[in-house]
Amino acid sequence: MHTWFECKVRYIKIDETTGKEKKVNEPYLVDAVSFTEAESRIHKELEQMIRGEFHVTNIRKADYSDIFPFDDADRWYKCKVGYVSIDETAGKEKKITSQMLVMGNNLKEAYDNLLTSLSGMTVDFDVTGVNESPIMDVFPYFKDEE
Repeated sequence: MHTWFECKVRYIKIDETTGKEKKVNEPYLVDAVSFTEAESRIHKELEQMIRGEFHVTNIRKADYSDIFPFDDADRWYKCKVGYVSIDETAGKEKKITSQMLVMGNNLKEAYDNLLTSLSGMTVDFDVTGVNESPIMDVFPYFKDEE
């Protein structure tokens, strides 16, 4: 089970169109066991990517049940997926909504990638929303980092 933390990072970035420097505050997603580890990991990851100083301005837990990266895509999309679960002790149906992140180059491709990723599910589900996410990059936790 992953615990995802959204880390907002402020730094100076060079605008690709004008070539001028501008301050940006961008969110990144990190898999960690605590807020302290999330801050440590985001520093470790971004030291390799960002030249100059940067500051972690905010860290919060993110509620994503699944994340589906695709190598040929460049943007993250936040998807809301609903399905019905049966509570066997009470004998009632319960509607459950999950947040998921999927990569795509556009909205339609993200939707198609989500359907491909969920094709093995044994329950019926409805995709109730797909929106572009501001998340710049996702850093999962790998076993070989231990």
